[in-house]
Amino acid sequence: MTISKTLTDEITNLIQIGEGLIAKAKRSGSQLISEDIGKAISWVTRVGEMVKRLYPEDSQHLESYKQCMAEYKFDIIHSNYYQHVCIMTEILRGVKHEMEKGLLSDIKNLLQADIFADFLEMAEHLLKENYKDASAVIIGSVLEDTLRKLADANSVATSKNGKPLTIDPLNVALVKAGIYNKLVQKQITSWADLRNKAAHGNYDDYDKKQVEMFLSFTQDFCSRYLV
Repeated sequence: MTISKTLTDEITNLIQIGEGLIAKAKRSGSQLISEDIGKAISWVTRVGEMVKRLYPEDSQHLESYKQCMAEYKFDIIHSNYYQHVCIMTEILRGVKHEMEKGLLSDIKNLLQADIFADFLEMAEHLLKENYKDASAVIIGSVLEDTLRKLADANSVATSKNGKPLTIDPLNVALVKAGIYNKLVQKQITSWADLRNKAAHGNYDDYDKKQVEMFLSFTQDFCSRYLV
């Protein structure tokens, strides 16, 4: 069974953020700077959204998440207080393992087109909470996976030399196949640039309003082309 790339990308990204916070905490002699704490709060919000969508109320992963949130404060992280970040990261590793092994009982539902709406709702929630950077990364992942599904549905190659194509080459190929016109291509190219800035930490190169427009475009694109 093939797991949705959007899901695996999100979980992998969350694990990487958790590992990065742990590494910084180990090196710090005092409280992490406000930028890192902001990242941690955004991160744990995304973890919660992910776990709640994947598991029922009585699941062990959701129970572990709730217990960690009740016992620890994520606005405090330093060299003597980062076990809560470790716990959350281990929860994510457990989720990733179960997804990769096909152990989620309702995984078939997660592979339907509705998953895109779920992720865009998550992105919208994060944006309302002023986490524009996390929102932009999620929106970009949804857009890329939508292009890949469009390509698959229209017998357009999604990989080259064994490597998956990214947004830009997929965009070019879909225009050549007549799936949409060059105006849409230019719009996607522009939004892919914003996604790349978010993914590479260039957070000052765009603002919340642009992410709101990115979200609106992706919602419209998915509703128009994803069937």
